[in-house]
Amino acid sequence: MGSIIHPMSKTEKLLARMRANPRDWRIEEIETIATRFGIDVKKTGGSHFVFLHPDSELAVTVPFNRPIKPVYITRFLALLDDIGEKQ
Repeated sequence: MGSIIHPMSKTEKLLARMRANPRDWRIEEIETIATRFGIDVKKTGGSHFVFLHPDSELAVTVPFNRPIKPVYITRFLALLDDIGEKQ
């Protein structure tokens, strides 16, 4: 018998690519993933974005500079993992 294959959404593909390679991401791509997972995006008015979720105590601050350094992507992924564990 064949298995049912569920196609990945664009956001899921983006997230899979981000997990595989945390380099060279734009803030717009992070915002897309954040919106999909209900993460609040606060624009500080300066050069940073803050990502927050009510189910997590983590707050991830990401500078707007391009390219975004891998350490910030790793922190953002940790936030996603934290909210995923609590749902």
